[in-house]
Amino acid sequence: MSEIEEQPAQIVDAPTPIKKKREGVKMSEKQKTDLTKYMNKQSNLSVSEKRSLRMKLMARQRKGMTINKAVKDLNSK
Repeated sequence: MSEIEEQPAQIVDAPTPIKKKREGVKMSEKQKTDLTKYMNKQSNLSVSEKRSLRMKLMARQRKGMTINKAVKDLNSK
């Protein structure tokens, strides 16, 4: 016989990781108007390029950046 005794496996209820739901941060009216004014100036972009730019800017504005800081951040990359 072996020296190691077999023990029944214990079932341990490990806490399941809880995914944090992304909280939707709403933009203020000033942010919305600033974004609209900036997007109206962008006439040389295609529809898909405008949409992409708008989404990127909105994401940065929701983090608290102004439109000018968001544009500078995009252009620096």
